[in-house]
Amino acid sequence: MDTADKPNRYENLARQVSAIGAVKRGMARSLPADCPSGSAVVLALLKRHGDMRMSRISELMAVDMSVSSRHVSHTVDRGWVERLPDPADRRSRILHLTAEGREKLAELDRRLTAMLARNLADWSDDDVELLTTLLARLRGSFGDCRAHA
Repeated sequence: MDTADKPNRYENLARQVSAIGAVKRGMARSLPADCPSGSAVVLALLKRHGDMRMSRISELMAVDMSVSSRHVSHTVDRGWVERLPDPADRRSRILHLTAEGREKLAELDRRLTAMLARNLADWSDDDVELLTTLLARLRGSFGDCRAHA
């Protein structure tokens, strides 16, 4: 077969990456009704990066401040996150993950891990590890996507 006849490898990759949306929707369905995916991301970012301002959450989520504000408000309303005065600027607030937020995040982790284990039960450990490595590499290849928006 002539190379011109072969589908472009990046076209095939684009189709598979687009199909990841179905995986993400499946993961979102495994979350409890009181914690949509945007709120779960807020909790995960606060656990990973520690206390931070709303602007930093927006930056890490790569969304507009109005979008991240809705997600943060949802977490605050449920007691998972609290807004504390910023010692460097009393007019600003620092977002802090509460004990309840850590408990909710642990529940989310258990649910997502169980869902992945169910759906990938017929995968070998090596295949799961390879996928994890390749997805991390793919993400790293894109660097800071917000800079190109």
